[in-house]
Amino acid sequence: MQIVETLVEVNNEGELKPGLATSWDSNQDATIWRFYLRPDVTFHNGTTMDAAAVVKSLQIALSKPTPFNRQLITNVSAIDAHTVEFRLQSTYRPFAAVLTNYTTAILAPASFDDKGKVIKLLATGPYLMTEFDPPHMVRVSRFNQYYGAKAHILHVDYITGHRPESRALMVQGGSADIVYNLDPASVKLLKNSAEVSVNSTAIPRTILIKLNVADPLLHSLELRQALSLAIDRKGIADGIMHLPGAEANQIFGPSMGIWHVSSLPVPAQDLNKARALLAADGWQPDSNGVLQKQGKSFTLSMVTYANRPELVVIATALQAQWAKLGITLDVQMENASAIPLGHTDGSLQTALMARNFANIPDPLTVLLADFNTPQGGDWGAMNWNDPAFFRLLQQTTQATGADYESDVQQLSTHLAQTLPMIPVLYYVQQSAVAKRVKGFSFDPYERSFRIANMELHQ
Repeated sequence: MQIVETLVEVNNEGELKPGLATSWDSNQDATIWRFYLRPDVTFHNGTTMDAAAVVKSLQIALSKPTPFNRQLITNVSAIDAHTVEFRLQSTYRPFAAVLTNYTTAILAPASFDDKGKVIKLLATGPYLMTEFDPPHMVRVSRFNQYYGAKAHILHVDYITGHRPESRALMVQGGSADIVYNLDPASVKLLKNSAEVSVNSTAIPRTILIKLNVADPLLHSLELRQALSLAIDRKGIADGIMHLPGAEANQIFGPSMGIWHVSSLPVPAQDLNKARALLAADGWQPDSNGVLQKQGKSFTLSMVTYANRPELVVIATALQAQWAKLGITLDVQMENASAIPLGHTDGSLQTALMARNFANIPDPLTVLLADFNTPQGGDWGAMNWNDPAFFRLLQQTTQATGADYESDVQQLSTHLAQTLPMIPVLYYVQQSAVAKRVKGFSFDPYERSFRIANMELHQ
């Protein structure tokens, strides 16, 4: 809603650009970083943003969960009124990208109580929050003391909780101006509407199958390969999602720059090869076509969640496709929180999820959090032990230039070949926009709704 801002911003190509810091630099080994603050920035309560306020906000943020390893940062301090210094535990050349994440958003000192709890959201963005009714509604108004270009739209309401078909009807009927996360049926409906335009934006998010690699049915690479080969990604992309070309052969999609390996083969369903891999491991179909081994059937459970409506449809397709091999898939609809919970307590077997790899523009930080140890991470690998990958990951943190690009390509290739998670589709965000809204664009890094750039024309 453009209430809060970070020291560093990111453009559509994933390149870093100035935010609340106009520039930054580091020492030679990238263990000390300095960020130079934008002058004349005012918080929503009228106080001035300076280095002391930024340091307080960051120190509180770093005391709470973050999508990166907080141990990386050993100290944050104010060098002068407009300079903030970070000292790192070790060399980390993509560090500036960490400060694009909204866990590091800068809040005014008056936002916090004595224990560091946020009691009021006082930030620096072009909109300030005027009403908050969690989890259903946020209301914002234009902040007239914003240091940059002033927003055109004076007031905006963000409302949650509707099903995709309800959202489609809301924008079609004029009770909403913009709706997000539409399912294929809603997109088809709205494309025939004269009052609405549909926006499709490829984003750095991938629909993946998370695997508990410690499970006997998933521990073998050959069994994971069989499951992957049984997936008709083209059929799902074309026939179900109506998104030709969205089929995924690796974790990082084409929008991820050097992290995408263009030379990897196009994914294709190959049931014969999948059956051969299963047979080599001792799995044979019984008279009903159900795979059996030593008196046990090949049965998997899969957790997914409904707030991304396409996941339910894809899980049902996977259920049918794996059934062709004789594999039974039990799909369980849960809250999204069931996935990290199942990871933590070890009960999760598989999960279908849409993973955003651009919470931080450089995915190295995500890999360090979720693919750096056998335990993995809530939304990453699970019980996957690959010492060669772990070593290369640590090596990459110190690489630069061509060496960094080479390491990144090796990391992505290794993930594609060893399948700690099975990629299914690259994500396309489907939004619908009323004709009266001008200047709409979707942020592929999902950091901002970009309302300040829009106008309403009657």
